Amino acid sequence: MATSKGSGSGDGTKLVVGNRRARYDYHLDDRFEAGIQLVGTEVKSLRDGKGSLVEAWVKIDDRGEAWLMQCHIPEYEFGNINNHDPVRPRKLLLHRSELDRLAKETREQGVSMIPTRIYFKGGRAKLEFAIARGKNVADKRSDLKAKDAKREIDRALKSRRHA
Repeated sequence: MATSKGSGSGDGTKLVVGNRRARYDYHLDDRFEAGIQLVGTEVKSLRDGKGSLVEAWVKIDDRGEAWLMQCHIPEYEFGNINNHDPVRPRKLLLHRSELDRLAKETREQGVSMIPTRIYFKGGRAKLEFAIARGKNVADKRSDLKAKDAKREIDRALKSRRHA
């Protein structure tokens, strides 16, 4: 039975890398799941729970292929001289109809594709990414205010229950 680390859904997925900063910096719309074309040492590093999506983004090139850019998967520590480049572009495996839809949606100004998490599903590495629009400073402040207000309400309710 596959363990579920962080996903909480119990559907056989194992979360490897999450991008919590994405929700803070962007308004996330539609989410997509894609396979990632990896080499062996990258898979071993991911299975060890190593990797970062902080500066990562997804692009669609001139030929209509999707690529994961600036994702950092560190070299496998027990690898040899043929170890992988930690920040190389990695091809994403999507259906043609999804690629066409993504290319159409990202032609708009201010729309990008931001990775939200990498996980293993059925033994295969998957990437979840979202169509995103950048937040401005006022949006971020209002989100923080709403989060703080919710926290204060929860504290008040909790203290009232225990009193």
